[in-house]
Amino acid sequence: MTSNEQIKNVVLVHGAFADGSGWRRVYDVLTTRGYRVSIVQNPLTSLEADVAATKRVLDAQDGPAILVGHSWGGTVITEAGVHPKVAGLVYVSALAPDAGETTAQQYEGFAPTPDFVIDVGPDGYGFLNRDAFQAGFAADVSDADAAFLADSQVPIDMSVFGSAVTVAAWRDKPSWAVIATEDKAFDQAMLQHMAARIGAEITNVPGSHALFITQSDTVADVIVTASRSARTRAPLAAAGAR
Repeated sequence: MTSNEQIKNVVLVHGAFADGSGWRRVYDVLTTRGYRVSIVQNPLTSLEADVAATKRVLDAQDGPAILVGHSWGGTVITEAGVHPKVAGLVYVSALAPDAGETTAQQYEGFAPTPDFVIDVGPDGYGFLNRDAFQAGFAADVSDADAAFLADSQVPIDMSVFGSAVTVAAWRDKPSWAVIATEDKAFDQAMLQHMAARIGAEITNVPGSHALFITQSDTVADVIVTASRSARTRAPLAAAGAR
């Protein structure tokens, strides 16, 4: 592939309390535009397991790919994104720790999110509270779609948020970020801080944490932008980012 040739492979990584089916609208937009799109199904049992699941999909790509993560999926792509087939990273209202940092550390110093209510069972796995799900996760989707998302959510082992990433792919790969300005899962200042720290090209869009559904066209447009410029754009993250 020449340096100015467009990348046609995209790998989508979902976050906590969800599965890969939430990417369907982004998938439809991108495949209609000629992209080969693969969707990772994270087990959400450990950081290592989710990274391994992502790397298996990356191994199957026939060339360079844009790696996309939503929410917890941002931590996953930060670690998995050092894969040699990854040309660029897209963070969709996503976490972006540095090497040696945990996901939990990203919340320090930022405002709490009272609408995002996690119920943790005795086994350590968390579900989003059913009654608060729409307000906290998907305020701008229909009632019927929010009910489906709540009833089909995948629990996550809460201990994953204490696992430190060993590498930060954003230090060596160009990054983009799509941030939902009405996201109730994260403090807005936290999202903006993380995206700025990694040197991402930021697109702000009205929407809830479920922006991968409600703002699928914008998310897809940013992925297309990444596919067209990842080969020529240097990573912007400063070596001293902290």
